[in-house]
Amino acid sequence: MGRPRLHDARTASTLLDEAERIVEADGLDALTVRRVATAAGTTTRAVYTAFGSKEALVIALGARGFEFLREALDDLPETADPADDLVEAGVSVFRRFATEHPTLFRISIQRALPDPRLFAGYVDAAREALAVLHRRVGRLEAAGRLGNRSVQDAAAEFHSLCEGLAAMELRCMFQAGEEERIWRDALGALVRGFALPPT
Repeated sequence: MGRPRLHDARTASTLLDEAERIVEADGLDALTVRRVATAAGTTTRAVYTAFGSKEALVIALGARGFEFLREALDDLPETADPADDLVEAGVSVFRRFATEHPTLFRISIQRALPDPRLFAGYVDAAREALAVLHRRVGRLEAAGRLGNRSVQDAAAEFHSLCEGLAAMELRCMFQAGEEERIWRDALGALVRGFALPPT
């Protein structure tokens, strides 16, 4: 019988929770292996065993953001209307992710990293999440509602609008209580416009 693993997936998840809290409170510069270990009530050895380095911890945070998005998109029910479903994906998945996990939004989506090369460590997670979005947009194409646009272009336009709306909401640039309405209005106009040929 092998030795039990001292630092399992649950430990890694707890360490990521604490890392996210530290970065949200004090920024990426405040993230250290020792501080994460202390906040999680464990040792630096646990951090190094689970992740290997501070840089790997940042990469894991970036991957975690895209994993949240992918899982939430996968779990979102589909209806008979792919346009309504895509708007719902923006509001219920992307907006919720950005507002509940602003640190992960900045690291994963905006790539606010101390070294841009760190993105290479979680690019696969980004591609997996994007593939789920492409499948959602592909339903519009199958219904003849993308005009002359490709799935790739429409997904990029949709993602860009979601990212912009999230950035504005996080900066409190919308009137309080109007945030969801603005998201639905903007995304609804974009998705309806997909059916029109580009000018």
